[in-house]
Amino acid sequence: MKVLIVGGTGMIGGHAALHLSSLGYDVTILGRKRPSLPALAKISFLQGDYTREEITKEELAGYVTIIFAAGSDLRHVPENTDQNQYFLESNGVALPRFARLARDAGVKQFIHIGSFHIHTIPHVVENNEYLKSRKLASDGVVALATPEFSACSLDAPVIVGTVSGMDVLFFSAMTKYAQGKLEIPRYAPLGGSNFMSTKSLSQAIVGAMQHRSAISGKALVFGDENLSYQEYFSMYFRALGDDRQVPALDKEHPLFPAAARIAGDEMETISYDAQTHELLGNYQQNDVYRAVQEVVSEFRWTRDMKSSS
Repeated sequence: MKVLIVGGTGMIGGHAALHLSSLGYDVTILGRKRPSLPALAKISFLQGDYTREEITKEELAGYVTIIFAAGSDLRHVPENTDQNQYFLESNGVALPRFARLARDAGVKQFIHIGSFHIHTIPHVVENNEYLKSRKLASDGVVALATPEFSACSLDAPVIVGTVSGMDVLFFSAMTKYAQGKLEIPRYAPLGGSNFMSTKSLSQAIVGAMQHRSAISGKALVFGDENLSYQEYFSMYFRALGDDRQVPALDKEHPLFPAAARIAGDEMETISYDAQTHELLGNYQQNDVYRAVQEVVSEFRWTRDMKSSS
């Protein structure tokens, strides 16, 4: 079964690409640049930029499922570009347009990896151009569903994990922070969120592929563990052998500033039913601490190797 993963060079898409490949799917990665990571470089690659309409209908023909894991956020805004306009164009316009192209090409299923924020803090969406663009993307994809074309949005929470060898700046910084390598006091900001591992998300994607008809036309909010930032930060220290709880303070944190905490000091929690969990393949639950251990192991090892070379 041929599967195309848009954004397969990133953490979420890359993990999904490797997971699906391990299960025997015929995976191709679509991106602007060929992946440099050896494990991903072994996977078939299609070069192109969906925002510039560089992908043709003929190139998409033959794929059964397209997984879109390339939503634009602050990391992707080009220099000297109005970020709000960029979000609305890339997420709100170009993404649904690409999904429509997939439908016209005869693709059977389009899975969009969206954001849970549009469900948990709807009162913020209207005045936040980034969240508005993510909602336009989710709504735009779902609206394309037909009896012949399964379209869904998997609106995921904060994702924790890594692809071995991939440099993920936030997780590298959190590992160094827990090691005491950064000159930042030991504390966590107020509030919290729902967290989920890359492993659980990849399993959920497979579940969505297996329940193509049942999830078509739906935007599903799902996740794993509701955690305070205090609990989440403490996991990194615990993974390094420090079981003391990190204090929660009413102050900005350099590694998790207000811009990254869209809900502010609120606990941005979610709940979902057993049917959603089943439709998404009964993915692994209570997996966040294992994912943090994986992150710490990856970036502590990388640092030690670099310092000894």
